[in-house]
Amino acid sequence: MEGMELLDIVNEDGDIIGAASRMEAHGNNRLLHRVVHVLVFDGTGGLILQKRSMAKDVAAGKWDTSVGGHVDYGETIEAALLREMQEELGIIPDRTPEFMYKYIHRNSYESELVHTYRYVHKGEVRFNTVEIDEVRSWTLAEVESSLGSGVFSDNFQDEFRKYLRFRDSARV
Repeated sequence: MEGMELLDIVNEDGDIIGAASRMEAHGNNRLLHRVVHVLVFDGTGGLILQKRSMAKDVAAGKWDTSVGGHVDYGETIEAALLREMQEELGIIPDRTPEFMYKYIHRNSYESELVHTYRYVHKGEVRFNTVEIDEVRSWTLAEVESSLGSGVFSDNFQDEFRKYLRFRDSARV
């Protein structure tokens, strides 16, 4: 049961300070919980995005980060990362995804300590049809030109802007 899913509650440094159900954490933005995001790029440099199912309670029907999910109670970031990649896109990485950055994303609904990774995948994507309606590759220019149009989740728009800053700072 989704509402009974237990999450570690953390402070801004990521130290575990308690636990709460997913339903509690998603109704109280003072309860900071951990999530993982993976920006999955295809072999041509396109960014694979998922269109969230209309049945989702957050950002239903919106295009979102390639892979994103909660770190379950007692789970490590690394274990959650690999689990979510397989559950959402059917990807079993042949190498460790590259850690890029972490940040806190807050809105009126929830607060998340996001750990973001990058991975290049040249194989097939077999997405979870219960959670995801569609998956496709976007050029970075297509994403940039569609920001603010309402097709993306707020979380993804925030994530993408952070990624561009990270990418640009790495080039200097």
